[in-house]
Amino acid sequence: MSPFLRALVNRLIASLVVLVGVSMLMFAIARIIPGDPARIALGPNATEAQVQALRRERHLDQPIPMQYWEYVRELAHGNLGNSLYSNRPVRVDVAQYLPATLELVFAAGLMMVLIGVPAGVLSARYRGRWGDHLGRLGSVMGVSTPAFVWGVILQLVFAYLWGVFPIEGRLTAALPPPPPITGFFAIDSILSGDMRTLADSLHHLVLPALALAMAGIGQTSRLTRASMVETYGKPFIEMAHAYGFRESRIAARYALRPALVPVLTILGLDIAALLGNAFLVESVFGWPGLSHYGVEVILHKDLDAIVGTVLIVAAAFVLANIAVDLLVAVVNPRIRLAGERA
Repeated sequence: MSPFLRALVNRLIASLVVLVGVSMLMFAIARIIPGDPARIALGPNATEAQVQALRRERHLDQPIPMQYWEYVRELAHGNLGNSLYSNRPVRVDVAQYLPATLELVFAAGLMMVLIGVPAGVLSARYRGRWGDHLGRLGSVMGVSTPAFVWGVILQLVFAYLWGVFPIEGRLTAALPPPPPITGFFAIDSILSGDMRTLADSLHHLVLPALALAMAGIGQTSRLTRASMVETYGKPFIEMAHAYGFRESRIAARYALRPALVPVLTILGLDIAALLGNAFLVESVFGWPGLSHYGVEVILHKDLDAIVGTVLIVAAAFVLANIAVDLLVAVVNPRIRLAGERA
């Protein structure tokens, strides 16, 4: 086995250990939250016998270690448990709500890259001028303002005052959703050839994705600017200037690539963190995603659904971390070669 593959296997094993630790921690926390989940699920009019029967059925009358063992046994067969909130398997709920959140997160991540990186490059190229000061002010505002506040601001300006974008939902109520092929309305609309639904779904996606991406855009812009400014001081940049290369070529071909290494590291983790940070944005925009579902199951103390939702978010974060390491190794071969020598 090559050193690169060995390092990848070690990362996967370490990630599995992390997920086991997350499951144990969340399983314990979910069960020490005040309130009887069986009573909450059945409502105040249920008899004590009905509550006790549900507790026995869901193994809630057993000690926590035994409950966790039963959960792990089910998890090994791909079963995340059953939701007391929806009265369905948790994996069914995840399959229904996760695509909406992933579509929102991917759109926000794309905005972070397409807006944050060029803004940082331009700010570094024209550092010390009014464009640089304006870009730095915007990045500070993006980082310091919570996503749900941006959501309210964007709704007031672009939906209420100007009427350019819709306020909530994934589609206009009069339009039927596209055939459920992937769960992504934009992709399913393209696959089914429904351009009207595609345009409407993208129209609904812009504001919540932008609200979710604002902090990441500011972070990416600041980090790109700092990395580019540092790279501009390197000897090979001075040599490129001495050869008379155009400034745009120096920025795009010689300064940007080495400056992207720290940017990619933070950017990948920020995009993964969007999955957990989306719940307030989904609530503001009425977006029917996994984060909104997670808030509901927490309020109903739906034990299996809470653990399942957190495990999905943790798995996405871990996989994004691995993907970032691989991408950084591709962008900067010196990191890969150093790891192989080690």
